[in-house]
Amino acid sequence: MSAKRVIIIGATSGIGLEVAKGYLKAGWQVGVAGRREEELEKIRRSAPRQVCIRQMDVTCKDAPRLLDELIGELGGMDLFLLSSGIGKQNLSLQPDIELQTAATNVEGFIRMVTAAYHYFEKQGHGHLAVISSIAGTRGLGSAPAYSATKRFQNTYIDALDQLARMNKLHITFTDIRPGFVATPLLKDDSYPLLMKTPAVAAHIIKALKKKKRVVVVDWRYQVIVFFWKLIPGWLWVRLPVKN
Repeated sequence: MSAKRVIIIGATSGIGLEVAKGYLKAGWQVGVAGRREEELEKIRRSAPRQVCIRQMDVTCKDAPRLLDELIGELGGMDLFLLSSGIGKQNLSLQPDIELQTAATNVEGFIRMVTAAYHYFEKQGHGHLAVISSIAGTRGLGSAPAYSATKRFQNTYIDALDQLARMNKLHITFTDIRPGFVATPLLKDDSYPLLMKTPAVAAHIIKALKKKKRVVVVDWRYQVIVFFWKLIPGWLWVRLPVKN
């Protein structure tokens, strides 16, 4: 039986990079994409017989074409994981920060997820996974665009799952929602319950193997999200919640 094939978008650092390492260790053929070519080359040199790379920016219109080229070079795709995303605290509500966040987390997200969906649609099967965030659970005043775009991603995957079922497509969907993770996205270690990327990646790979629909990483954040959902809206807006 030939090795499974995964393509990870946003694999030059953080969670995406650690997940790529995990699949390489497991013997998968891995296609990695990201904006930094030097980092992509490092991954390829680590396992040249298993890795294909493509420099890509999800906010650019040519990203779906580059994804298609990467799939062709890899020889196909069984699992697609979108790990690209940005987010910043924006207490001063600077419009540029909000719009940049939306460009990646909404426009770029749609661009890549629809491309993967159509590929699996033609193939007849596949597993489409995205990394969103627990921030999509409630609106966080310290990061309006980030929390709103993550809620968008949650809802979009729900809609695609329903669409695939309406069209009788054999596509599995997984929405991965981590808490705070020690990645370049978080510039310091002052965040509570900060998780290490290798542990988060291991959790994600295990959940993807089981083809879970929604994954909150880890159990502590599962508890937090449970209680967040119980807080009524009138009380939530009065809480000084910061991320």
